[in-house]
Amino acid sequence: MNSTQLKIKDVIDPYMAKTSGLEKFCDRCLRTERWSGNVVLMIVDAAFDSIGLNYFTAIVPKVIKFEEKFVENGRVKNLKDLSDLSHQRVRSMWGNERSWKVAQSVASYLHDLGERENLSDKKAFRFWASNSSLENWKENPIGEIKGVGLTTYQYLRMMGGIDTAMPDKIVRRVIEEILDKADVNMPTKGDLELIRTIDRMAEISRYRPIEICWMAWLVQSEGGRIRMEKYRDVLGRI
Repeated sequence: MNSTQLKIKDVIDPYMAKTSGLEKFCDRCLRTERWSGNVVLMIVDAAFDSIGLNYFTAIVPKVIKFEEKFVENGRVKNLKDLSDLSHQRVRSMWGNERSWKVAQSVASYLHDLGERENLSDKKAFRFWASNSSLENWKENPIGEIKGVGLTTYQYLRMMGGIDTAMPDKIVRRVIEEILDKADVNMPTKGDLELIRTIDRMAEISRYRPIEICWMAWLVQSEGGRIRMEKYRDVLGRI
C-alpha cells in the first residue's frame, strides 16, 4: 500500500472495530434476507425511510406495526397485495401518502417484472437490482418513480443484492470525517462522487461499500451508546 492507502485504512479500521457483527448483517442484506426475507417488508422499509425520519426510532417500529397489522394475518402476502393496498387503509399508522405511493409503485413494478419473467417476488427484486445501474439511475423504472431519490434507489439496490452505498447526510458526514483524519482529499460533494469515493475507500481498506455505509449509521451515538450496541437485538430481526 502507498501512504494514502495506509492512512485511510489506519483511520477506518477503528470505526469498523466498533461494529462487531456488521459483516453478517450486511451478508443478509445482500442475500435479500432482511426482515426474514420478506420482500414486502423490505419495500415498505425503504419507502418509509424515503422521507428522512430516524431509522431506528421512527421507521423500524412502523414497519413492525405494518407487519403485525397486515402481514402476519395474511392480508398482504406478496407484492401484488402491497401494490393494491390503498393509503386509506394504512393512514391510521402511516400518514405520509407520498411515501406510501412509493411503496405501492415499487411493489407494482416488481410484481409486473416477476410476471413477465416468471419469477418469485424475491427473484424479481434481485433480477431488477442486478440489471440496475448507478450512472443511469434516473432512467431506471424505479428511479423514475416520484419520491424515489438516489438514496432510496441505492437502498433498494443494496437489499436486492448489490454491494454499494447510500449517499445520505450521515454517511457523507462520517466519510468526510474519516478523510479529514487521514488527511486525504477525495470528492464527496456530489452524491455520485460520494458513492464512488466509498467504492475507492472499500478497495483500499478491504471492507465492502455496504459495510462502510452501514458502519457510518451504526457508529452514531444515541443516549450514550452507539447504535450498533443499542439496537443489536433489532438488527438481528431486520
